[in-house]
Amino acid sequence: MALLPNSLILLLLSTLSIIIPAHQHQHPLDSLTPAEFSKVRAIVHSSYPIPSHATAFHYVGLEDPNKLTVLSWLKDQTAKTPPRQAFVIARINQTTHEITVDLTVNKIVSDKLYDGYGYPLLTFEEQIAANALPLKYAPFLESIRKRGLKIEEVVCGGFTVGWYGEERRKKRIVRVMCYYLDGTVNAYTRPVEGVTVTVDLEETKIIGFKDRLTVPIPKGEGTDYRGSKQSPPFLAQLKGITMVQPDGPSFTIDGHRIRWANWDFHLSFDSRAGPIISLASIYDLQKQKFRQVLYKGFVSELFVPYMDLTEEWYYRTFFDAGEYGYGLCAVPLEPFSDCPENAVFMDAYFAGQNGMPVNMPDVFCIFEKHAGDITWRHTETIKPGEEIREVRPEVTLVVRMVSTVGNYDYINDWEFKQSGSIKVTVGLTGLLEVRGTVYTHNDQIKEEVYGTLLAENTVGAHHDHFLTYHLDLDVDGDANSFVKSNLQMTRVADQMSPRKSFWRVVSETAKTESDARIRLGVEQADLLVVNPNKRTDMGNSIGYRLIPGSLTRPVLSDDDYSQIRGAFTNYNVWVTPYNKSEKWAGGLYADQSRGDDTLARWSLRYSGIG
Repeated sequence: MALLPNSLILLLLSTLSIIIPAHQHQHPLDSLTPAEFSKVRAIVHSSYPIPSHATAFHYVGLEDPNKLTVLSWLKDQTAKTPPRQAFVIARINQTTHEITVDLTVNKIVSDKLYDGYGYPLLTFEEQIAANALPLKYAPFLESIRKRGLKIEEVVCGGFTVGWYGEERRKKRIVRVMCYYLDGTVNAYTRPVEGVTVTVDLEETKIIGFKDRLTVPIPKGEGTDYRGSKQSPPFLAQLKGITMVQPDGPSFTIDGHRIRWANWDFHLSFDSRAGPIISLASIYDLQKQKFRQVLYKGFVSELFVPYMDLTEEWYYRTFFDAGEYGYGLCAVPLEPFSDCPENAVFMDAYFAGQNGMPVNMPDVFCIFEKHAGDITWRHTETIKPGEEIREVRPEVTLVVRMVSTVGNYDYINDWEFKQSGSIKVTVGLTGLLEVRGTVYTHNDQIKEEVYGTLLAENTVGAHHDHFLTYHLDLDVDGDANSFVKSNLQMTRVADQMSPRKSFWRVVSETAKTESDARIRLGVEQADLLVVNPNKRTDMGNSIGYRLIPGSLTRPVLSDDDYSQIRGAFTNYNVWVTPYNKSEKWAGGLYADQSRGDDTLARWSLRYSGIG
């Protein structure tokens, strides 16, 4: 059973060193190793040799082993280990191939051509090449000259183009927009507005250019965000805070398996999803065994549609995971800044465009957090002459990754609590993407500008961020149901009490997928994933609550092309039958997709929940 909620917080100098022992047996859910990436590359090239085939690797990741096989292996690690396979999406001679490589027998076991709508993840290499093209393109150089700008101070960035009802495009393209530095590193606040360069990614050439209008470049003064460049007044200096664990951390790491307090789980990396938490179980002291909670959880998609309808902006409706790679955009974490001094760091790897492994140092940090919070307390004064007080401080375990997708930095935390809760949060920081304008004061504006005037010649464009998680919950086993419990006002009958009303809990188990689509905030409800085959000693169902944090929903019309592609945001919670191929809420091929392979479409295929 897979749950995919969006926009939720869920129940969902020296550095610290720790010995991470080499695990004796490779875990079937471990990320691909550098040696395995190299092996995949060699096997693919053996079938499509260079130079007769132009091959670009757009995604290489672990092919999910059969779930039942993994669970059997987990119970008995002397049992047969699931086959080790890699899933590859490659552009070979400008055609998309879906390739499964069996690393045990060293051969391709499946090679399918994809001829549907949409294209795979963009690679870093092709983006860098596209961004460099305008700087040597004569019409663009002329546009920069007539604006009185210095070309050596211009930098550029590419944007995916979405889909707006066009007949099928046969080219993988991006539109490149450029920015002016000249005294600041905050490029995003100084757009060269009105100039659009269209680039064919695979031919690495400019196929379209337009200089539509000229507006002033926003000022650069005061926009450099680096502390060393700040001018008074400064914030008050704070005295140092230290996190000390004299006996070392309370968690252990064996390969990718992490144990802490009553939790045991597996952490891996994927170039599209970033961190993947698997096989999370919690130890039951009374039963003296670990009990299953979560088979797998990860970021499925991050949809960022902008509301600006101007020609240079309307197409900016980004799928940050499916187009750019939430994991690919992960950045090294800074000790003592991104993570506290008691943190332990882990590297990750991904396949470059040429298939070779690329190291991502310090992409995860794991640390115990004690922020002065209280997990439980009570003061009892009912007994005359005696006061009883019990206070338990809250110490949690955090797994953190930061993904910088263009102008925004997403701080992705998985936080495990001793109470049994899992808290998933995403902090958003970084820089605004702004549009240049002729306006210098709000009183001048008599038209829709699709944003807020933030400074002279600077509009902050309205936009949304919809983060969707894939959660495959296995609460005490994989036979789970989804229950919605509402608070129902009930009138008091027969004058049995002076009270006129009370509320009671009315629970409904979802029978179909439509029963399980939830728009949060519309009604008061508890959302539960329960195992109907397991009961507590009192006869209550065993389950986990989904506890929402901030709530949001789209405001676009259902027939808007952007919302057709992002229809998986129409509900905050969806429940679908388990299907390991349905991982990405925005579809496997998000770039230039048409919304025909998304969670919203999958949900229509099924008549019930399995």
